[in-house]
Amino acid sequence: MNAPAYAVAPGDVARDRATVLGIWRGNLGQDARMQAKYDWFYAQCPYGAPLLQLLRHGPDGTAVGAAVGAAAAGPRRMLRDGQPIAAGVLVDLAVLPEHRSLGPALMLQGGLAQAGGERFGLLYGFPNPKAAAVFKRVGYDRLGDIVRRARVLRHAGYLARRLPRPLAAVAGFVLDRARALVDTVRVPRERLAAAWSEAADARFDTLWAASPKGEGVVGVRDAAFARWRFDASPLARTRYLLLTGADGALRAWFACQVEDAVLHVRDFWSDDAATGIGHARVAALLRAARKAGHAAVSVEFAGADARAAGWTAAGFVDRGRRPVFGRWSDGSAAAAVAIHLTSADEDE
Repeated sequence: MNAPAYAVAPGDVARDRATVLGIWRGNLGQDARMQAKYDWFYAQCPYGAPLLQLLRHGPDGTAVGAAVGAAAAGPRRMLRDGQPIAAGVLVDLAVLPEHRSLGPALMLQGGLAQAGGERFGLLYGFPNPKAAAVFKRVGYDRLGDIVRRARVLRHAGYLARRLPRPLAAVAGFVLDRARALVDTVRVPRERLAAAWSEAADARFDTLWAASPKGEGVVGVRDAAFARWRFDASPLARTRYLLLTGADGALRAWFACQVEDAVLHVRDFWSDDAATGIGHARVAALLRAARKAGHAAVSVEFAGADARAAGWTAAGFVDRGRRPVFGRWSDGSAAAAVAIHLTSADEDE
């Protein structure tokens, strides 16, 4: 009698909900959160159901064995050199503990890569550094790094880690005022009006249609994407900072979420984003964040340094980075294609 073995088989988002949630339980996060994520990310995706693959364990490695692992690729609309492509973001790889070894995980990732290559022009993901070797073995190449950059606005809390609290409060106040003054002097002049919005603005479509997209890969940043990715998400509350010019036209927007007094920019687009969002637009974000009482602002962005110049000019510094891996169905060399990715290009 042959020992039980593994096989990878297609899953169905509607049919296999309970099976997938069972595999996730205790592996990926709080049960209630993961159920809410499934019903949003998997069942309500406007670009089609995610590609779901199940790892099954049974006699002779057949596809009728018990499901012991799952992995998926969520569909995304992207452009490559201005031309539409279908892309899939790799998400939610989970294997039950008793089957958690390199062989089954590689088989599951390999099955997803093969099926994904038939549906998507690009498969990409953001693995933790420890999983990078697995991605390489499956056939993914490194597209680059997504870099987290941050700018401190209120320094007292950070100084209190090294100084007595009363002294940190005084020193922080002085440093805050000095940095704000420097920002005012150094920022290029541009007449911009800033306003917060609780929902995606219909003008996102006009801005996206009129703005250059640049070379390489960028996700479609229209109102429909923002409404699904942020407004419909049950996982976090998002507010948008909208910047308009003197003529009333939308120049830039930032999708923001707050955690522990830090304003996290999860996504952004502007009429100059293809070459690098301008210093003046980032400075307007900082002024709005400072006025709202936030202690710091952070952003994650994967792309050429030139496209991040507006952030660094505004005082953002690197705080960490993660690799981005990808696989082109046409066999293109990953490193030869420029990228513009943010936190919004992940699953949550």
